[in-house]
Amino acid sequence: MNLAVGVPERLAVRTVPVRAPEDLLARLPHSDALAWIRHGEGLVGWGEAARVAVPAGEDRFTWARQWLTALFDAATVDDPLQVPGSGPVAFGSFSFDPDSGDSVLIVPRTVLGLRDGQAWYTTIGDHAEPLTLLRRPGPPSGVRWADGDVTAPRHMRAVAAAVDRIRAGHLSKVVLARDLLAVAEEPIDSRVLLRRLAHRFPSCYTFACGGLVGATPELLVRRMGGAVESLVLAGTIARGSDEDSSAASLFASAKDREEHAYAADMVRAALAPLCSDLTVPAEPQILRLSNLIHLATPVRGRLEEERSVLDVVGALHPTPAVGGTPTDAALDLVRELEAMDRGRYAGPVGWIDARGDGEWGIALRCARIEGPRARLYAGGGIVAGSDPEAELAETQTKLRAMQYAIEG
Repeated sequence: MNLAVGVPERLAVRTVPVRAPEDLLARLPHSDALAWIRHGEGLVGWGEAARVAVPAGEDRFTWARQWLTALFDAATVDDPLQVPGSGPVAFGSFSFDPDSGDSVLIVPRTVLGLRDGQAWYTTIGDHAEPLTLLRRPGPPSGVRWADGDVTAPRHMRAVAAAVDRIRAGHLSKVVLARDLLAVAEEPIDSRVLLRRLAHRFPSCYTFACGGLVGATPELLVRRMGGAVESLVLAGTIARGSDEDSSAASLFASAKDREEHAYAADMVRAALAPLCSDLTVPAEPQILRLSNLIHLATPVRGRLEEERSVLDVVGALHPTPAVGGTPTDAALDLVRELEAMDRGRYAGPVGWIDARGDGEWGIALRCARIEGPRARLYAGGGIVAGSDPEAELAETQTKLRAMQYAIEG
């Protein structure tokens, strides 16, 4: 296995227990942040001990696992804690489309972790990145907004065309997305966005990896030892002034229940061959966020054999919640009707350690940050009963999360 250019043959990794920090995000010294935070716990990282662009292709998750296995197996590791996330860790962000070469893995030089009150500090090499602030975070200023590649009228036309294809029997569901551009006067500091998102959406997974920043409600998979968990989300409504009424309307919606059933059935089918035990509730639950309500199905299982979290990610992606069903027909229609490069939007994002443990979500409610520019993404599931204006309104509601993160 060839390692990336510039990667040392043997990483020297040391993990030590530390006092639990009050605020993980406050410890990030500069804007080049790596993060995975929920309810104040998780991992933050900075610096780069290794980085690789994962080649495009259907086997990109296998390639990534093999690359990391070679890197981590060659490392010298001093890790007395041996808990998920201690020792060497890689943050990753994969492209939605297998034909895209946008996927990236980053092994930070420094990681600060916190889970269940236990905190740890991992460094790689003799020259660890500093814990002190190198530059104080400042909010974006002078933000100007512009249409992205997919304007509102274009999105509605795509939705209408998709409904025609679905009613003609070509497929059952497709997910279509649109984008929005923000341009600030100075480079956008991802730490500001992370803090705003973590504060507004504490129950979501706030993430940053390779310039992609967001807060996703959707846990694709968590692997801790032999146990795996997933949270299927499909079917959405704005929270509204009468929260209970909105939730009841969503739960009773035939369109949303159909959309959700496709996603839950696919996750069940993908995980069943990997697990000796699998629990999938027959009825979805209601998940309330600060601005949206979702239909949710929590899935739990036990892996039949030793498999990395990336093996499970590869089996699950793309779910009908972000692609559609049947998968191949849906992806072809996405490429035809969306007419934009999603990049890593709606792709898996998360972290993995040397034991194969990790947590991965779907990169939703996110933006790609490049200097002063941010490209925001949002999408929705289209089925036979979808209405173009309602679907546009759903994307506008979903975009507000990142608009808030940028504007405050």
